[in-house]
Amino acid sequence: MHLMRLGGIGEERPMVRADDGSLYDLSGLTGDIDGAFLAGDGIARVADAVANGSLPRVDDAGDGTGLRVGAPVVQPGKVVCIGLNYREHAAESRAAIPSEPVVFMKAPDCVVGPYDDVLIPRKSTKTDWEVELAIVIGKPARYLDSPDQAYEHIAGYAISNDVSEREFQLERPGGQWDKGKSCETFNPLGPWLRPANEIADPQDLALRLWVNGELKQDSSTKDMIFPVAEIVHALSQYMVLRPGDVINTGTPQGVALGQPEPKPYLRQGDVVELEIEGLGRQRQTVGQA
Repeated sequence: MHLMRLGGIGEERPMVRADDGSLYDLSGLTGDIDGAFLAGDGIARVADAVANGSLPRVDDAGDGTGLRVGAPVVQPGKVVCIGLNYREHAAESRAAIPSEPVVFMKAPDCVVGPYDDVLIPRKSTKTDWEVELAIVIGKPARYLDSPDQAYEHIAGYAISNDVSEREFQLERPGGQWDKGKSCETFNPLGPWLRPANEIADPQDLALRLWVNGELKQDSSTKDMIFPVAEIVHALSQYMVLRPGDVINTGTPQGVALGQPEPKPYLRQGDVVELEIEGLGRQRQTVGQA
């Protein structure tokens, strides 16, 4: 099943799309898809309600042609990101393979819906794309003993576009990656949250991204340096991961930064499309802030 939030910005309603494509309203079960819902076995309660037919059906297909599709979880408490986590991406970036996860943060309010416009910041000339597998936390993770425990704390997975401004990230004084990662609209998420128990192996998912119809990224989560379980375990040693938090797990090769000059950074009017196996597809038109 697919957990979704549909409606205008600030007016999204929680819904679920069942395996047969039928869409159901979750408003009777929860006010929203948030940390409290996830921590309170919300996904299991939704599965039971779908199975026993107790949810009201919604006519809209929830595919973006009717109601707007919002991010599948309410603005998270934090968005934690892993850099240089694909071997081929590290190679195109001319960076050494990291010995432990490279960690940075994104401002939670840059999370938007999967079909919302992405805005190029003012004075930006190097806005880039990054298709990523996103982890959504469902149970607090604090000082986990081993990676084997990580899966107990994962609610599900979604597609994330970790949009990045490379000059702000890498060339501005101060050395703060966050400056190039937290601009408004810089984290489209969704279209849905897929429960973790429905993804047989998060380390065997194809992921792709196109710009104006041209395939730019084409890889698999098999190429991750630090797999999902290791990421959650490692992060839990440095911070408490709370229900509703999002972890962007890194991007494969094919970003604009890694291509020959002149690098094809995003420009107003460009269309970015991305997909991950089993998690749906996103589409954004690039605008100007």
